[in-house]
Amino acid sequence: MTRTRTKNKKAERLTSTVTVDSSSTPASSSQPTIASLLTKAQDLIIQTDYALAHKFLDRILVRTDGSTREERAQAREMLGVVLLEEGKVDEARQAFQALLPPSSDALPSPPASAHLYLAQLAEEPQQALTHYETAIEILKGQLKNSTSPAREAGAEGEDADAEVRGNIVRAYVGMVEVWMDPSLDLCFDPAASSTCDTLLSAALSYDPIHTEALQALASVRLSQSNPPGARTALLRALSAWHALPAADPRVPPLPVKLSLSRLLLETGMLRNAVDVLSGCIEADDENVEGWYLQGWAFWLMAERTKDGKGVDVFVKGPSEARSEAEVEAAEAGEAFEQGLVGAGAEEWEQLGWEDLARDARDCLETCKALHRRQDDPDAPLLEHANELIAGLEALGIQPSPIDGSEGGDDDDEWEEASDDEDGDVEMGE
Repeated sequence: MTRTRTKNKKAERLTSTVTVDSSSTPASSSQPTIASLLTKAQDLIIQTDYALAHKFLDRILVRTDGSTREERAQAREMLGVVLLEEGKVDEARQAFQALLPPSSDALPSPPASAHLYLAQLAEEPQQALTHYETAIEILKGQLKNSTSPAREAGAEGEDADAEVRGNIVRAYVGMVEVWMDPSLDLCFDPAASSTCDTLLSAALSYDPIHTEALQALASVRLSQSNPPGARTALLRALSAWHALPAADPRVPPLPVKLSLSRLLLETGMLRNAVDVLSGCIEADDENVEGWYLQGWAFWLMAERTKDGKGVDVFVKGPSEARSEAEVEAAEAGEAFEQGLVGAGAEEWEQLGWEDLARDARDCLETCKALHRRQDDPDAPLLEHANELIAGLEALGIQPSPIDGSEGGDDDDEWEEASDDEDGDVEMGE
C-alpha cells in the first residue's frame, strides 16, 4: 500500500512549543539568570534568529552555577530545534537523545517531545515507530493525570488538555506516514492497510475532527482505491473549520491547508480546493506552492469544462449521464447540507473553459515569478508549472492584460514574470 507523500513538515509540527519555567535559579548580580537566558533564547527562535539563539543556549549549558536539571533539559531541547533549523541533523539527534536515559542530563520522566523529534529523525522505520509509541504512552499519562480529582479546572487546563490530545493525534498520524512511506518496506507489508486503519481510528478517538488525521485517512482511502471514502474524510475535515474566521485558532496552519488542497485536487474536489487555496493566498500572497496549486486547480477545471464535464466531481456536466455526486451524496451526507459541496455551482458553470484556463495561466505565471525571485528549491514544481503553461500556450491562452492593457503576453509586466521567454512554453511539447 503506497501513497506519494507530500512535502515533509519540519519536526516541530509534532511537538508543543517549548515553554520556559518562570521560576529561576538564583544567579550572581554579574550575570543573567538561567531563566532569563531561556526566555531570550525562546524569543530568538520565534524570531528565527537561530545563530544568536544557539549562542544563548550554549551559555546556559556551560554554566555551572546551580542551574537545575529541568533548565538544562529545556535548553538542550531548544538547542535540538536550533540545530535542526541550521541543517545539523546528526547534532540535533544527539541533543534530543541526551534527554533520554542513560544520559546524565535525562529527567526522571523524559519529555514526550524528545521522542517525537527522534521519531522524525529516525533512520529506521521500526525505530521511528518505537519513539512514536513511547511518546503516545507518555502523553496518555499526562492526559490521565490531568483528569484526576485533584486537578484544578479552568480554561488554562482545558487548553493544556487540547494540546496534549493534539500531540497524541499527530503522533498517530506520524506512525501512519511511516507505514505509508513508499521508500520503506513497511508499505508493502500485507498488514499495512489494516494497521493504518487501526492507528487512524485511535487518533480520531482523541479528536474526531482533527484536520491532519482526516487528511491522513483520505490518503489511506485513496491507497485502498476508495475515492468516495477519501472525499468523505476530506469533507469532514473541511466542515470543522471552513466557516470560521481566518484568525480562529481552530483553522489549520498554512502547510496543513496546502496539503489538504493537494488531496482535494487528487479527489476531484476542485471548487473546494480553489476555496481553500484562495484563503492560503490571501494569508500569504508570496507562497509559491499556493499559486501553483491554484493554477493547477483552474487548469483541471478548464480541462473538465472543455470536455463537457462539470467543473468538478460533484457537478454533472452536459456530456455525463450521471455525476459521481449522485452516487456519493449518501456518504457525504451532512456535508452536502452544510454547503461544503454544491454551493455556487451555477456561478462556476457560467464560466467558459477559456476563462478558467486564463485564470490558470495567471496563477501559474505568478508562481513562476515568485519561484524565480525567491530562488525556490522545488524544481519539480516549476517543471510542472512550465508544462501546464506550455499546454495553455498551445491552446492560445494568454495571460490576462495588466492594468487594463490589451497587450497579453506582450505586456512588460508579464514579460518580467516570464523572463525565460519561449523556453518554458516549449517545454511541454
